[in-house]
Amino acid sequence: MIDVRDALLTVTQKVYHFSPPKDATGSYIVWAEDGQASAKHGNNRMQEQALTGTVDYYTKIEYDPVVQQIQKAMSDAGIPWRLESIQKEDATGYIHYEWVFEMVVDPHG
Repeated sequence: MIDVRDALLTVTQKVYHFSPPKDATGSYIVWAEDGQASAKHGNNRMQEQALTGTVDYYTKIEYDPVVQQIQKAMSDAGIPWRLESIQKEDATGYIHYEWVFEMVVDPHG
């Protein structure tokens, strides 16, 4: 899933896998794989595997232009995505954008 990380790093260096550090401040991205979408099998063996995951962007900036930059970065990298939700987190003050992505990977490395 290095392609996802690398695409997001073109937007900001504040990109974290699974969770941000406890001292994370400002706007940042968290991404993670979360399961298998589908697979292709042949000759009694998995030949291709599609994994799903999420990209979450946390910002306190209303109408943050980084949202569009994230979508463009994933599209430019050939990563299929959909915007799953936008939430205002009252406890933290963050606006939380969540995208779901799906990516085909080689199941054998």
